[in-house]
Amino acid sequence: MFDGQAALRALIDHPLFCFALTLAAYQLALALYERTRWVVMQPVLLAMLMVIPVLLLCDIDFARYRDGTQLLSLFLGPATVALAVPLYLNLRRIRQLFWPVVLTLAIGGLFATLAGVGLAWWFGADEMVLMTLLPKSVTSPIAMLVAEQIGGVAALAAVFVLITGVLGAIFGPPLLSWIGVRHPAARGMALGITAHAVGTAQALQESEETGAFSALAMSVLGAATAILLPLAVLFLR
Repeated sequence: MFDGQAALRALIDHPLFCFALTLAAYQLALALYERTRWVVMQPVLLAMLMVIPVLLLCDIDFARYRDGTQLLSLFLGPATVALAVPLYLNLRRIRQLFWPVVLTLAIGGLFATLAGVGLAWWFGADEMVLMTLLPKSVTSPIAMLVAEQIGGVAALAAVFVLITGVLGAIFGPPLLSWIGVRHPAARGMALGITAHAVGTAQALQESEETGAFSALAMSVLGAATAILLPLAVLFLR
Protein backbone atom coordinates (compact mmCIF):
# COMPACT_ATOMS: atom_id res chain seq x y z
CA MET A 1 0.00 0.00 0.00
CA PHE A 2 1.30 3.43 -0.96
CA ASP A 3 2.35 5.52 2.04
CA GLY A 4 2.12 9.17 1.02
CA GLN A 5 3.62 10.50 4.23
CA ALA A 6 6.67 8.25 3.92
CA ALA A 7 7.10 9.24 0.28
CA LEU A 8 6.94 12.93 1.20
CA ARG A 9 9.48 12.42 3.97
CA ALA A 10 11.77 10.59 1.57
CA LEU A 11 11.47 13.49 -0.88
CA ILE A 12 12.29 16.06 1.80
CA ASP A 13 15.25 14.01 3.02
CA HIS A 14 16.69 13.65 -0.49
CA PRO A 15 20.14 15.34 -0.78
CA LEU A 16 18.99 17.38 -3.80
CA PHE A 17 15.74 18.64 -2.24
CA CYS A 18 17.15 21.99 -1.08
CA PHE A 19 18.99 22.45 -4.38
CA ALA A 20 15.84 21.82 -6.41
CA LEU A 21 13.73 23.98 -4.08
CA THR A 22 16.08 26.96 -4.42
CA LEU A 23 16.37 26.63 -8.19
CA ALA A 24 12.59 26.25 -8.67
CA ALA A 25 11.82 29.20 -6.40
CA TYR A 26 14.24 31.48 -8.25
CA GLN A 27 12.97 30.44 -11.69
CA LEU A 28 9.38 31.06 -10.58
CA ALA A 29 10.34 34.42 -9.06
CA LEU A 30 12.19 35.39 -12.24
CA ALA A 31 9.20 34.44 -14.40
CA LEU A 32 6.86 36.49 -12.19
CA TYR A 33 9.18 39.48 -12.35
CA GLU A 34 9.52 39.35 -16.14
CA ARG A 35 5.77 39.00 -16.49
CA THR A 36 4.86 41.90 -14.19
CA ARG A 37 8.04 44.06 -14.11
CA TRP A 38 7.02 45.21 -10.64
CA VAL A 39 10.01 46.40 -8.60
CA VAL A 40 8.71 44.60 -5.51
CA MET A 41 8.96 41.32 -7.47
CA GLN A 42 12.76 41.40 -7.32
CA PRO A 43 13.71 37.74 -8.01
CA VAL A 44 16.19 37.27 -5.15
CA LEU A 45 13.79 38.71 -2.57
CA LEU A 46 10.78 36.82 -3.92
CA ALA A 47 12.68 33.53 -4.11
CA MET A 48 13.84 34.00 -0.52
CA LEU A 49 10.26 34.59 0.62
CA MET A 50 9.24 31.37 -1.14
CA VAL A 51 12.04 29.21 0.24
CA ILE A 52 11.93 30.24 3.92
CA PRO A 53 8.34 29.06 4.64
CA VAL A 54 9.04 25.70 2.97
CA LEU A 55 12.16 25.21 5.09
CA LEU A 56 10.22 26.04 8.24
CA LEU A 57 7.36 23.75 7.25
CA CYS A 58 9.74 20.88 6.47
CA ASP A 59 11.81 21.48 9.63
CA ILE A 60 15.05 22.01 7.70
CA ASP A 61 17.68 23.97 9.60
CA PHE A 62 20.27 26.28 8.03
CA ALA A 63 23.14 23.80 8.30
CA ARG A 64 21.24 21.20 6.29
CA TYR A 65 20.08 23.78 3.76
CA ARG A 66 23.64 25.02 3.30
CA ASP A 67 24.89 21.47 2.75
CA GLY A 68 22.10 20.80 0.26
CA THR A 69 22.87 23.88 -1.82
CA GLN A 70 26.65 23.48 -2.01
CA LEU A 71 26.30 22.68 -5.70
CA LEU A 72 24.79 26.12 -6.30
CA SER A 73 27.62 27.71 -4.33
CA LEU A 74 30.06 25.83 -6.55
CA PHE A 75 28.50 27.43 -9.63
CA LEU A 76 28.88 30.94 -8.22
CA GLY A 77 32.56 31.05 -9.14
CA PRO A 78 32.07 30.32 -12.88
CA ALA A 79 29.01 32.60 -12.93
CA THR A 80 31.08 35.46 -11.52
CA VAL A 81 33.89 34.82 -13.99
CA ALA A 82 31.30 34.85 -16.79
CA LEU A 83 30.73 38.55 -16.05
CA ALA A 84 33.99 39.08 -17.91
CA VAL A 85 32.09 38.45 -21.17
CA PRO A 86 30.06 41.71 -21.14
CA LEU A 87 33.17 43.49 -19.85
CA TYR A 88 35.18 42.27 -22.84
CA LEU A 89 32.40 43.13 -25.29
CA ASN A 90 32.27 46.69 -23.91
CA LEU A 91 36.02 47.15 -23.37
CA ARG A 92 36.28 49.93 -25.93
CA ARG A 93 33.46 51.84 -24.25
CA ILE A 94 35.11 51.40 -20.84
CA ARG A 95 38.40 52.77 -22.21
CA GLN A 96 36.60 55.82 -23.57
CA LEU A 97 35.20 56.55 -20.12
CA PHE A 98 38.30 55.57 -18.16
CA TRP A 99 38.73 58.68 -16.02
CA PRO A 100 35.02 59.17 -15.26
CA VAL A 101 34.95 55.49 -14.21
CA VAL A 102 37.99 55.95 -11.93
CA LEU A 103 36.51 59.06 -10.28
CA THR A 104 33.11 57.40 -9.85
CA LEU A 105 34.68 54.33 -8.26
CA ALA A 106 36.80 56.41 -5.89
CA ILE A 107 34.07 58.81 -4.76
CA GLY A 108 31.08 56.47 -5.02
CA GLY A 109 32.89 53.54 -3.44
CA LEU A 110 34.05 55.63 -0.49
CA PHE A 111 30.58 57.07 0.03
CA ALA A 112 28.89 53.64 -0.23
CA THR A 113 31.31 52.28 2.36
CA LEU A 114 31.00 55.12 4.85
CA ALA A 115 27.36 56.21 4.50
CA GLY A 116 25.80 53.24 6.29
CA VAL A 117 28.50 53.20 8.96
CA GLY A 118 28.08 56.91 9.61
CA LEU A 119 24.33 56.52 10.03
CA ALA A 120 24.79 53.54 12.37
CA TRP A 121 27.38 55.49 14.41
CA TRP A 122 24.98 58.42 14.67
CA PHE A 123 22.34 56.09 16.13
CA GLY A 124 24.82 54.76 18.67
CA ALA A 125 25.81 51.37 17.23
CA ASP A 126 28.76 49.67 18.91
CA GLU A 127 32.09 48.97 17.25
CA MET A 128 31.24 45.37 16.33
CA VAL A 129 28.18 46.48 14.34
CA LEU A 130 30.15 49.28 12.67
CA MET A 131 32.90 46.89 11.59
CA THR A 132 30.27 44.48 10.27
CA LEU A 133 28.57 47.24 8.28
CA LEU A 134 31.73 48.54 6.62
CA PRO A 135 31.94 45.89 3.83
CA LYS A 136 28.17 45.78 3.18
CA SER A 137 28.46 47.02 -0.42
CA VAL A 138 30.56 44.14 -1.78
CA THR A 139 29.74 40.50 -2.51
CA SER A 140 29.14 38.11 0.40
CA PRO A 141 32.42 36.09 0.29
CA ILE A 142 34.53 39.26 0.39
CA ALA A 143 32.31 40.97 2.94
CA MET A 144 32.37 38.00 5.31
CA LEU A 145 36.15 37.65 5.11
CA VAL A 146 36.80 41.38 5.57
CA ALA A 147 34.30 41.63 8.44
CA GLU A 148 36.14 38.89 10.34
CA GLN A 149 39.49 40.59 9.73
CA ILE A 150 38.41 43.96 11.10
CA GLY A 151 36.44 42.69 14.11
CA GLY A 152 32.93 42.24 12.72
CA VAL A 153 30.66 39.19 12.50
CA ALA A 154 30.79 37.28 9.22
CA ALA A 155 27.25 35.87 9.41
CA LEU A 156 25.78 39.30 10.16
CA ALA A 157 27.84 40.82 7.35
CA ALA A 158 26.22 38.37 4.91
CA VAL A 159 22.79 39.55 6.09
CA PHE A 160 23.74 43.19 5.59
CA VAL A 161 25.07 42.38 2.10
CA LEU A 162 21.82 40.63 1.17
CA ILE A 163 19.67 43.51 2.44
CA THR A 164 21.86 46.06 0.65
CA GLY A 165 21.74 44.16 -2.64
CA VAL A 166 18.00 43.51 -2.61
CA LEU A 167 17.07 47.07 -1.63
CA GLY A 168 19.50 48.49 -4.20
CA ALA A 169 18.08 46.32 -6.96
CA ILE A 170 14.48 47.21 -6.05
CA PHE A 171 14.79 50.95 -5.49
CA GLY A 172 17.94 51.74 -7.49
CA PRO A 173 16.57 51.71 -11.07
CA PRO A 174 13.39 53.75 -10.36
CA LEU A 175 15.37 56.21 -8.22
CA LEU A 176 17.97 56.67 -10.96
CA SER A 177 15.18 57.24 -13.51
CA TRP A 178 13.45 59.68 -11.19
CA ILE A 179 16.56 61.86 -10.79
CA GLY A 180 17.22 61.74 -14.53
CA VAL A 181 20.11 59.27 -14.79
CA ARG A 182 19.64 57.62 -18.20
CA HIS A 183 23.16 56.84 -19.38
CA PRO A 184 23.82 53.07 -19.32
CA ALA A 185 27.33 53.50 -17.91
CA ALA A 186 26.17 55.76 -15.09
CA ARG A 187 23.28 53.46 -14.18
CA GLY A 188 25.54 50.42 -14.26
CA MET A 189 28.20 52.02 -12.09
CA ALA A 190 25.60 53.12 -9.55
CA LEU A 191 24.04 49.66 -9.30
CA GLY A 192 27.40 47.88 -9.14
CA ILE A 193 28.76 50.13 -6.40
CA THR A 194 25.67 50.13 -4.19
CA ALA A 195 24.06 46.72 -4.82
CA HIS A 196 27.01 44.46 -5.89
CA ALA A 197 25.97 41.14 -7.52
CA VAL A 198 22.21 41.58 -7.12
CA GLY A 199 22.44 45.04 -8.65
CA THR A 200 24.58 43.67 -11.48
CA ALA A 201 21.94 41.04 -12.26
CA GLN A 202 19.37 43.84 -12.38
CA ALA A 203 21.66 45.94 -14.59
CA LEU A 204 22.11 43.08 -17.07
CA GLN A 205 18.34 43.03 -17.53
CA GLU A 206 18.46 46.67 -18.64
CA SER A 207 21.19 46.29 -21.26
CA GLU A 208 24.53 44.65 -21.91
CA GLU A 209 26.39 47.95 -21.50
CA THR A 210 24.69 48.69 -18.18
CA GLY A 211 25.57 45.20 -16.97
CA ALA A 212 29.19 45.56 -18.10
CA PHE A 213 29.75 48.77 -16.14
CA SER A 214 27.96 47.31 -13.12
CA ALA A 215 30.19 44.22 -13.23
CA LEU A 216 33.24 46.46 -13.51
CA ALA A 217 32.20 48.55 -10.50
CA MET A 218 31.35 45.47 -8.44
CA SER A 219 34.66 43.75 -9.23
CA VAL A 220 36.95 46.74 -8.66
CA LEU A 221 35.15 47.83 -5.49
CA GLY A 222 35.26 44.28 -4.13
CA ALA A 223 39.01 43.99 -4.75
CA ALA A 224 39.68 47.45 -3.31
CA THR A 225 37.61 46.67 -0.21
CA ALA A 226 39.39 43.37 0.40
CA ILE A 227 42.82 45.03 0.19
CA LEU A 228 42.36 48.59 1.47
CA LEU A 229 39.63 48.36 4.12
CA PRO A 230 41.55 46.15 6.60
CA LEU A 231 44.62 48.37 6.13
CA ALA A 232 42.57 51.54 6.72
CA VAL A 233 40.99 50.13 9.89
CA LEU A 234 44.40 48.98 11.16
CA PHE A 235 45.87 52.43 10.49
CA LEU A 236 43.02 54.25 12.29
CA ARG A 237 43.31 51.98 15.29
